[in-house]
Amino acid sequence: MKSNCVQFLENKTILVTGVPGFLAKVFVEKILRIQPNVKKLFLLLRAADNESAMQRFRSEVLEKDLFRVLRNNLGDENLKALVSDKVVPIPGDISVDNLGVKDSDLLKRMWNEIDIVVNVAATTNFDERYDVGIRINTFGPLNVLNFAKKCVKGQLLLHVSTAYVCGEKSGLLQEKTFHMGETLNGHGNLVIETEMELMKQKLKELQKLDCPEEEIAQTMKDLGMSRAKLHGWPNTYVFTKSMGEMLLNNHKEDLPVVIIRPTMITSTFSEPFPGWIEGLRTIDSVIVAYGKGRLKCFLADPNSVLDLVPVDMVANAMVNAVAIHAGKLGSQTVYHVGSSCKNPITFEQVHDLAARYFTKNPLVGLNGSPIIVSKGTILSTMAQFNFYVTLRYKLPLQTLTAKLSWRCGWSSSTNLMSCLRAYLTIRILRYCG
Repeated sequence: MKSNCVQFLENKTILVTGVPGFLAKVFVEKILRIQPNVKKLFLLLRAADNESAMQRFRSEVLEKDLFRVLRNNLGDENLKALVSDKVVPIPGDISVDNLGVKDSDLLKRMWNEIDIVVNVAATTNFDERYDVGIRINTFGPLNVLNFAKKCVKGQLLLHVSTAYVCGEKSGLLQEKTFHMGETLNGHGNLVIETEMELMKQKLKELQKLDCPEEEIAQTMKDLGMSRAKLHGWPNTYVFTKSMGEMLLNNHKEDLPVVIIRPTMITSTFSEPFPGWIEGLRTIDSVIVAYGKGRLKCFLADPNSVLDLVPVDMVANAMVNAVAIHAGKLGSQTVYHVGSSCKNPITFEQVHDLAARYFTKNPLVGLNGSPIIVSKGTILSTMAQFNFYVTLRYKLPLQTLTAKLSWRCGWSSSTNLMSCLRAYLTIRILRYCG
């Protein structure tokens, strides 16, 4: 299958959106590494102009350690020559018509040359502003679809969504598309145009009242979360992504569409080399907090399965899907890309692995000493969590408050709290020092 995929990519022109993102740059690196005879890669990224787009591509993509293998195999000069010949960074924005591409000659060239469109652009904040989420995650895919329809050689649109559009259901989740108006809780009917108008109306009201930007942002976040939960989704991110899938399904016509739904994406497993990651993603922030000694307990079911998938495996699935489904008129296919079905790992297993790793390879604190981590505690119920917090934090604080009250001789709660804050500040400064 790998040789077939490599052969398929030869002499193909591919548009990729969201390129500075984690998954998109791994996908681009893979294409350049396994098939240097790809015809052209148009890479859409937010930038003011062509020069800024190229600069952003170089600094946020090409110069990353991710390209180490390509750089070592080809050498700096040959890699620069390959990129110069094959890669065209384009300033644009999926939230507007024609993806924000302003150069009419470039637009015509893209529509005449592009074979495959890969949409990875998204906002992944769980509590994103509703206006931002709808603009990028819901109507962004529709703009990409409309652009792909104008490509005279267009063979496929591959759209990256998320497995969590399925909500919080348990058990085996079917790889099926969303239909217009479908909700997860079955209550009422979801009308995307109504959601759009509701969002615009609320935004207009806030602006008319001359509300501070902070208040507008928070109100739009709250609106997104409330609308998501009303229709059965847990947060704004997966709700707006679900509506994006609905629009694709409803407007695709004969263009073949593949929707890839990855679970929690982690570092590379093997390609281009093991362990590459950028920033803290999903479970990583929890693991790092534990390694720094800041996470003493965690509220979770130790037997719950964490569906983790390495980013290079997602990129592999994308390449395979492109090669298999390109040119199949009218088809729409959904793939869940995860590990819980065939290779599940529980929260307790992740906890044990993290404990063993940081015991053997401790992080170094600000004072230069290794940070010694304890095994930590997994609390599986809210009752256990409340008891733990009371025992570890509430009772010591109450005891400290009583002692300070007796020592300071102050009956005033204001003076007592001032004394308490001063005492805690001193302790914190001593700890940090």
